[in-house]
Formats: sequence, C-alpha cells, structure tokens
Amino acid sequence: MNMPMFHRQGRHALTDLTVSMRSSHSLYRRLWRRFALLLTPFVLAACATRVQPGQMAEQVFEHHPHRPSVHAHGAAETATVTPVLDLRAAAQLKDIIPELAGKQVVLVGETHDRYEHHLTQLEIIRRLHALNPRLVIGMEAFQQPFQDILDGYIQGELDEQELLRGTEYYRRWRFDFRHYAAILAYAREHKLSVVALNLPVELTEKVGRVGIEGLTESERGQVPAAIDHSDTAYAERLRDIYEQHPDIDGRGFDGFLEVQLLWDEGMAERAADYLEAHPDYTMVLLAGAGHLAYGSGIPQRLQRRLGGDMAIILNNWHGQLEAGLADYLLLPQPQSLPPAGKFGALLEEQEGRLLIEHCLADSPCQQAGLRPGDHIVSINNLPVNELADLRLIMWNLKPGDGITLDVQRRRWFRSAKTLSHEIVLY
Repeated sequence: MNMPMFHRQGRHALTDLTVSMRSSHSLYRRLWRRFALLLTPFVLAACATRVQPGQMAEQVFEHHPHRPSVHAHGAAETATVTPVLDLRAAAQLKDIIPELAGKQVVLVGETHDRYEHHLTQLEIIRRLHALNPRLVIGMEAFQQPFQDILDGYIQGELDEQELLRGTEYYRRWRFDFRHYAAILAYAREHKLSVVALNLPVELTEKVGRVGIEGLTESERGQVPAAIDHSDTAYAERLRDIYEQHPDIDGRGFDGFLEVQLLWDEGMAERAADYLEAHPDYTMVLLAGAGHLAYGSGIPQRLQRRLGGDMAIILNNWHGQLEAGLADYLLLPQPQSLPPAGKFGALLEEQEGRLLIEHCLADSPCQQAGLRPGDHIVSINNLPVNELADLRLIMWNLKPGDGITLDVQRRRWFRSAKTLSHEIVLY
C-alpha cells in the first residue's frame, strides 16, 4: 500500500524520465553557472543529496528578509532565491543504473495499482541483475509466514495458482496479481530469491485493536524489539492521512501510528536479517511509496539495523516535491493492464458462499440464464467459497476465454438444483 492501512504481461517499451535530486547548494551553484534560463512549473521545490535513510534533509529555501529596493517609481521588490529543475536535462532510467549497482539496498516505491510502476521496478531488477547476479528481491506484497511458498515457486516446485493459493494472496493483499506476475516470473526464471517482507495481517490488525501491550507472549515474539518513534515529521505526515479516514479501531491517532511504525519496523527487520545473512547480496526492495518517502518509513529503520549504502527511488509523487523526498524520481508513461476476462455479474459473499446478486445487461451471465441468488460452487472444477477463490482462478483469464461455471439454485419445496454453464468471458 502506498500509505499503510488504507490500502500485459509481455514486453513493453518504457519511455520514462529519471530526475536525480541533487544537493541544494550544489544545485544553486550549478544553476547560477548555467544562468538558470528555464523556469518550469513542475519544479521540485527543493532538491536533496542522495539522502541516507533516517536523515531528514535540510530545507532548501533560504528565507531572506524582505529588502525593499525603491525604483524610480517607488515600487518595492522582494529578493528571492528559487531553485529550478531543468527537465530538458532529465536522465533516462538506464543512466542511473551504474550508480545504483554500488548500493547494498535499492528501495523502489510504488502505487500498488499503477502498472507502469511495476514495469519500472522490473526494468531496474533486470538491469541490476545484468551487472550483479547476487541480487535478491524484497516484496511488501507477501507476508513473512509464507516464505516457504515463495521459495517453492522460485525453485519451480509450485505454479502461479499454487503460489497464490499458498500465500493467500487474494485474501491478504488483493491487488491484481498481474501487476507483480512479470517480476516474479523473472525471479523464477533466474532463480533470484524473493523475500516476503510484510508482517502477518493478523498481527497488525490485532495491534490496531488492542495495541502491542495487548498481544500474547507468542505474538510479541513476532514484533521487532525496537520501534523508533523519533521521526516527528513522519508522524505529522501520518496524522494528515489519519485525519482523512475514519477511526475504525477507536484507538485514536496514537494507535494508528503504532500500527504504521510496527509495519515499517517489521519489514525493515526482515530485510536486514536477510542481508546480514547474505552480506554480498544487493536487495531491490519493492514497497508502497509512503513507506519510503523522505527515508522515514522503512529506509531509516533498515539503515539503523544494517548500515550500508542505499538509494530511494519513487515512481511519480502526488504530494509536495521538496528536499529529502528521494534520491531519484521516475516519471514513467502511464500503462494499463490488458482487460481481464469477466462474465458480468455482481457478486455477494454470504455465510461462506459466493452468490450472484445481479447479472449485468447483455453479459455472459445474463445470456447463460444465471439468476440472483445462484450459488457459485466451482469454476473449471475448482471450488469457490469466497471472492478470493474466484479471483485466484480467473486472475490470468482474458476476454474470449471459456470457463465452466457450476452453480446451485434453490427451488421452492424442493432440493437445490446444480446447473453447469459453459461461458465465454467478455
């Protein structure tokens, strides 16, 4: 997720710009030498050195007192210093790879449902792997208890269906798996380990309800021993998010913050543990941008445990662009996943069953004669008990693909009738 708690396959030509955020004072000198001829409206309000996670970069703007300068007509002027980013000189992604290759950790932020973000992540992985075979991928999208399932998939022992079912992907993460499928397929092809970073949702949800103090002794064993609360700027950014959403657990902002910091510390600890056991490896860590921006979430906690040289890369950014946001900002062209195959039904989960609530007009569902209340029993002979099962079965089906849909239909004064339908998705 991009901020915590709210959460075609194939070849694509990626055209993206990469903006390197440099030292503010260096930028002033450089722009002064070049006379700063262009003022673009899309300006990074401040630019930073490659931030070492955990350090908040100083504000770039130099606030000068107003110094009235009276012209012949008596008008007053205000002297200002305005940083400028010359987008005409923006690098390409390939240009920053040699520098990234020297880092122990490359953290690449994402918006989970933006396909182009995952394509840039894959390109970074491919290019770094070409320079260094000792590469490992850390992923927020998978939770730590399912590491053995990920390992089985990477080793070729399990297929995608078994990976998704074994990791309970569509119950725990839920974003379209096609966003990550190409990354995992590349890792499988080249036997690159994938590390499940995320804490189990049962743990974070319970902390949301009762706090860390309310955990059992066994559950506390899964919680990082040290949780750093010192980053007040991060807390204030999280407060802004908290105030835009209802307080589901009723524990106020302090409870919300406790869960976010636990989430960050848990992922940082898992990444650090792996790299301490494999010190000659480089990790490409994939997580929501909110966990990485300003070095506040995962990066500074990883730095505290591990040390080493790191780089933070963000894909786009919809907040304020300012000092210390990241080392690099990618501006990839928007890309969309191909249309998914559908049969055109509104569905409802009810008492461990998945029911058809309504068939859309002119849909395969309507054409097959399915009715509200029909209970979906199986698709392609695979059992369906909830929406996660349906998404797991259909994740890679396309318009024009056929499925066998079995339903049970209740009848007055008679036992339910099982019906089988051959449906072509649209």
